[in-house]
Amino acid sequence: MDRSGQRLSRDTARPMQVLCLCAFLSLSHARAEPIRYSVAEESESGSVVANVAEDAGLPAVQLSARRARLLSEDGRQHFRLDPGTGRLVVAERLDREELCGQSATCTLPFELLLANPVEFFRVEVTVEDINDHAPVFPEERVVLKIPETSNVGSRFPLEGAQDPDVGSNSIQTYSITPDNEYFSVAFRSRSDSDQYIELVLEKPLDREEQAEVDFSLIAIDGGSPPRSGTTQIHIVILDVNDNAPIFMKDRYIAQILENAPEGSVVLRVVATDEDAGDNGDISYQFSQAGGQSYSAFEIDPMSGEIKLKKLLDFEAAEKHELKVRAMDGGGLSAICKVLVEVVDVNDNAPEVMINSFSSPIPENALPGTVIAVFTVRDRDSGANGKISCALEDQLSFSLRPAYKNYFELVTVSALDREEKARYILTVTAADAGSPPLTTTQTFTVDISDVNDNAPVFNQTSYTMYVHENNVPTVLVGTISALDADVGPNAKVTYSLVPAHPTEQPPCSCISVNSENGDVFVLRPLDYEQVRQIEVLVSASDAGSPPLSANVTILISVVDENDNAPLVLYPSQESSPPSSELVPVSAEAGYLITKVVAVDADSGQNSWLSYHLLRATDPGLFVVSAQSGEVRLRRSVTERDPVKQKLVVLVRDNGQPPLSATAALSALLLSDFSDVRLPHNSLATEDEGGSLTMYLIISLVFVSLLFLVSTAAFVILKVCKRKELNDGHVLYGASNLQSSLADANATGTLPHAYCYEISLTTGSGNSEFKFLKPILPSLPPQHGVSDRNPRKVLVSVADKSNRDKREYCNTMAWMGRQITSLLKRM
Repeated sequence: MDRSGQRLSRDTARPMQVLCLCAFLSLSHARAEPIRYSVAEESESGSVVANVAEDAGLPAVQLSARRARLLSEDGRQHFRLDPGTGRLVVAERLDREELCGQSATCTLPFELLLANPVEFFRVEVTVEDINDHAPVFPEERVVLKIPETSNVGSRFPLEGAQDPDVGSNSIQTYSITPDNEYFSVAFRSRSDSDQYIELVLEKPLDREEQAEVDFSLIAIDGGSPPRSGTTQIHIVILDVNDNAPIFMKDRYIAQILENAPEGSVVLRVVATDEDAGDNGDISYQFSQAGGQSYSAFEIDPMSGEIKLKKLLDFEAAEKHELKVRAMDGGGLSAICKVLVEVVDVNDNAPEVMINSFSSPIPENALPGTVIAVFTVRDRDSGANGKISCALEDQLSFSLRPAYKNYFELVTVSALDREEKARYILTVTAADAGSPPLTTTQTFTVDISDVNDNAPVFNQTSYTMYVHENNVPTVLVGTISALDADVGPNAKVTYSLVPAHPTEQPPCSCISVNSENGDVFVLRPLDYEQVRQIEVLVSASDAGSPPLSANVTILISVVDENDNAPLVLYPSQESSPPSSELVPVSAEAGYLITKVVAVDADSGQNSWLSYHLLRATDPGLFVVSAQSGEVRLRRSVTERDPVKQKLVVLVRDNGQPPLSATAALSALLLSDFSDVRLPHNSLATEDEGGSLTMYLIISLVFVSLLFLVSTAAFVILKVCKRKELNDGHVLYGASNLQSSLADANATGTLPHAYCYEISLTTGSGNSEFKFLKPILPSLPPQHGVSDRNPRKVLVSVADKSNRDKREYCNTMAWMGRQITSLLKRM
């Protein structure tokens, strides 16, 4: 049934089926080659195409006698046969674009059928295109927003004009008028249906110089005479937003059933934008809203989902081509093409018939070896009878067409029995119906074994890291290679090899475990001497002959902060260090000198900063943390010392940080010609600095002298005690305490006193007791000496005048020494 309105009645349908069956049963009476004609489109009804009777070698009188008629597959009668003359004439006006759309060729096939006997002739009439359509742009005015930061050579896609004509009558070129210095047009096509028009930026844009650009884009076809179409281009130059949306695919293809309900989701287009904020918010819209295809679809501006807005008709249009524009908030856009294929209904499954099959096959079979040959057929017609075959989930085998509906199952790559000894191949034959009907055929292919697998590393190259000053034999990583074989052929060993046969043996500081692939660094490394070590490792299996694979290992030495900064200027080796001369009239910010230091480390370990550690007057100087420049913080005053000493700390950025110091001095001079005064001042300061040392030495000397005097005094008293024991009469042991001495009527003392002298060593009470009177009226007690045997009771009658003078002289001399020392301090 034809949906254009031409229908065959049931009374005529059955004879037609019988007649077609007879025609197919009489294939031997058919011409091998069809009779081909061509006619220009837009030919009016009644136009003569050719005399088909003469070309078929039939007398004209036989046409009526043998009931000649024209039969077409779709039932439409574009041509009619004049039985009297045998001429083939146009039955209705031919419009190529209506009949074939954008197809490169437009052929209308039909059969000339004769009865008594049954005989038919295949006739094909090609409708030639004429230039009857001018290019038409989808929009009369296009506005593009282009950022001024666009680089020269940037391309901006445009919607091309539509021309239903094909071949040379279709669009051939685009031009811009009037010519401008900013843009040119580029036209390229991947196929007849995929044409891309882009604006090319020829000169940098400057929004402040020109904010808008206007010109006309003209599309010209190749007809004679040529036709053209025009659209106005308005360019708005933006300040920012330098990333345009990018679709995940340039071309989206979707299939949808003819009877799909309204609101069905066809597919979803996705575009991304690297910008943030409004410039990264993407909205979707159809770039051509007036076409017939667009009326059947709608797109969600936020999600990009394309949905059906009305029912589709397969007979009216098998395909719908849509163009979707993604635009961000800054005005940049991208265009992608969406091809929606409408699928017809179907009720006959394909049939698969095996002609030949071979199994097993050797593992080393060459690519292209034929495994099986089979034929597919489908009793449906049109799209529903078009069969496609696919091999499911196989990389080593593929299908290739042999002849018409014949297919060959062939190998496309080397086989590996160790990986897979048996393949179960499933061939699916599917028609293009809606829904598609399929038939599957299973082939079981056994593979015979050979040894053909080399080890394969899990990485193309390895990068490992080791910290400098590492411990010997440190493990830095592991390499791994796998062999798909089994048994001895899969046993992998590792070894270091030279990169080229003529090179020296690999580095002796690297070792690889031959069994497990562990990589060791055998000795400590110094980043300042070697930063990278590149070695080549070979993995070999135990096959015969052995197969091997190589991989490169790059060992990078990671820097540690093991080098302190080195001060280059001012030199710290000179003694005394050189002095910088600073005029007293210098203002704040005056550059005195610059500390220059380097660090042998790298990265942040070598980033140096400078700090003022110590100074004679810290408020007078400032050190730049980045450059090491020493400058005056304020102006020099008369109260500032002439000689200024500074210590600058140089510290790196390592963890932990290392540092060095730079000592320098500055002389504040009013006249650079007189440099002796600062040196004299320096000497004075040095003398004042050494005064503290002299005071310390004097204090130590006086302390030692005091200790010696005290010891001498103690010794003198001990000697006096012995003399008293020898020359004086003591009380009886039973009447006096052993620790008391009697001084009654001895010397010049008016009364009798007892004096206690206590000399203890290491006891809790170590005080020196002088002239502590003990009352003589106390009665003597026995047993007191037993309690403290270290106390000695001495009876002193008198102190001689000589002893008094020596003691006084000694104390007076000590007082004078201490007074003199205090005055010097």
